[in-house]
Amino acid sequence: MTEHAVTDKAITENATTEPVTEPATADTTGAPAAGRQGARLHDPSVRGFASDNYAGVHPEVLQALAAANDGHQVSYGEDVYTARLQEVMAGHFGPGVEVFPVFNGTGANVLSLQSVLPRWGAVVCARTAHINMDENGAPERVGGMKLLTVPAPDGKLTPELIDREAWGWGDEHRAQPLAVSITQTTELGTCYTPAEVRAIADHVHARGMKLHMDGARLANAAAHLELPLRAFTSDAGVDVLSFGGTKNGMMYGEAVVALHPEATSGLLYLRKMNMQLASKMRFISAQFLALLEGDLWLRSARHANAMASRLRAGVEGIDAVRPTQATESNGVFAVLPAGAADRLRESFRFYDWDEAAGEVRWMCGFDTTEADVDAFLAAIRRELG
Repeated sequence: MTEHAVTDKAITENATTEPVTEPATADTTGAPAAGRQGARLHDPSVRGFASDNYAGVHPEVLQALAAANDGHQVSYGEDVYTARLQEVMAGHFGPGVEVFPVFNGTGANVLSLQSVLPRWGAVVCARTAHINMDENGAPERVGGMKLLTVPAPDGKLTPELIDREAWGWGDEHRAQPLAVSITQTTELGTCYTPAEVRAIADHVHARGMKLHMDGARLANAAAHLELPLRAFTSDAGVDVLSFGGTKNGMMYGEAVVALHPEATSGLLYLRKMNMQLASKMRFISAQFLALLEGDLWLRSARHANAMASRLRAGVEGIDAVRPTQATESNGVFAVLPAGAADRLRESFRFYDWDEAAGEVRWMCGFDTTEADVDAFLAAIRRELG
């Protein structure tokens, strides 16, 4: 069902049995080859379609990290890079937003939701939401909240779906539904329009609830919609955002963005309490600056989306492949004949999404090339065409 909770079966990942290293040079240390500085332990020619997390770091982000590395900067976010990030985020999402860089997406989601909920609060979300399927119970175990899930066949919530669990206020026997979490783009690769987000926000706010957006692939949504980031976030009524960078070319790091700070509380303390406060925060902030000060975030997302569109167009001509979701970001979902996925995975790594149904997920990243897609399509055609 998910990127982590699947079986890889016959996957070999085309791994070489010995490390691939740079050209040999004289070594007098006696250290094993794999332990020497500069040794490469993987074959960089191996490509796959399992996850946009498989990609490396964008070269422009690496350059930004190197530039931020020299000298000393004050720790725990009191550095010039984090201060600059506040300004840059305000340019994308509007004045007055507050930004809290964190290590990872699960941390960003837990912190965001904690900041809009009392101890007795609950969150309505899609059954396929990352917070429900992929975070090992962290929102509930660490965040101390209840998740109230509803089915969403295309991954998208609607006011009507939210109302399946948005009830029971004042009932001491029921966790109080006081927040809604939506994902942009969804786990199924679909994208909310600004009007859809606004309809949810208005519906939620009228009931005294807050709206969180898991934006692990927010840049891909902007690329698909051809709109600025604020058009479907702060301007559409989202209260707090988990803004993803790792899937769009960063080494690590996400950010909690309080789009309407009056709707949140305690993020300064929650970040530390939940072990998400980086001492050398400049290196998270510098990566976001590399993405957001220019158009790298959008260039990378557009490219990943375009590669997914190329893949989708290629498989639509293969009768044995049945796409199951609209391709509105950088993922393609499809049902394959029994056994076909395992045979294809002997050459290209990818995951099952719904193993019982034969549904798989193919993801493209900022570094996916047309040649990668065409090679994969050729393998699919050999197997199924």
